Amino acid sequence: MAMQKRIILGLRACTWVWIIMMLLSLATYVIGQQGLSGLRISLLVLAFALVKGQLVATYFMGLGQVRGFWRWPVTLWLLIPGGLISTAFILAD
Repeated sequence: MAMQKRIILGLRACTWVWIIMMLLSLATYVIGQQGLSGLRISLLVLAFALVKGQLVATYFMGLGQVRGFWRWPVTLWLLIPGGLISTAFILAD
């Protein structure tokens, strides 16, 4: 099965994913540098990390091309700990 190279506004999809990941990383850095805190900020930074993890799994590990069982382990690996961490933050607030 040949992989298709999707072009969006002149850039390959994987380049857009990389740009999005860099912007999320920059946003996380700025949040840390500004000393922002609180439940909403913590959950936002956690959400950034989960989105970046899913983007890595989908685009750079190639799981976006896979169907069936093999697509779910990484997603569950992100959602279960992410959900537990979110629950802990909410309960501690």
